[in-house]
Amino acid sequence: MASAENQLIQQLPAAVRRRFLTRCEPFELLLSSELSVRDQPLAHAYFPRSGFISLVIDVDSHPPLEVGMVGVESMLGAELVLGLAKTPWRALVQGPGSSWRIGADAFRASLAEIHELQEVVRVSLLVRLHQQALASACERFHMIGPRLARWLLMSQDRARSDTFHLTQEVIALMLGVRRVGVTVAAGVFQGSGIIKYHRGEVTVLDRAALEAEACSCYAADKQIHAELTVHRH
Repeated sequence: MASAENQLIQQLPAAVRRRFLTRCEPFELLLSSELSVRDQPLAHAYFPRSGFISLVIDVDSHPPLEVGMVGVESMLGAELVLGLAKTPWRALVQGPGSSWRIGADAFRASLAEIHELQEVVRVSLLVRLHQQALASACERFHMIGPRLARWLLMSQDRARSDTFHLTQEVIALMLGVRRVGVTVAAGVFQGSGIIKYHRGEVTVLDRAALEAEACSCYAADKQIHAELTVHRH
């Protein structure tokens, strides 16, 4: 699919957007690549134009757990607006695509100079903080099936396609569950004609039915994004 533009960059006034993009470089998001390492300073900020990035946290000997997802609607590295350069999670590319990339120091300089950029990045960070809190509650209280439906919908939104690549190992990692649990839940959706799953390729056959299966967190997540990203002046 053709690349879309990053929605945060699109919010900038045209002249500001052109000036900021001269400081960025195109960067391909390759599947499974690690863009940031836990407790290591962020070297770059990324603005996806297609594809998506998962924020994964590791706790002791437990399976890794996804605590956030970044696609064209957001960015990786918003913490830099607070002066912070370290994060408690790893950033892994789960959906390949393209992005704009800018060095951490150059991004900080741009934030200090461009008020409009600082505003959209602050709002983006606020949205993600709300969504991560919601994700924590979802992981604790909701069953695997509804959580899987939510995660498939989130992945489809960011892949911008009915078909996208996801292995059961990746899904299990994202949901913090054993692979057998994913197999059972995905089997139910496939048996109901909601999805088709073959060799790591997921095809959403009935979007409305998948939304009906998802926990309330999917709609709540979208509502948070809509409410907090109302254009401000």
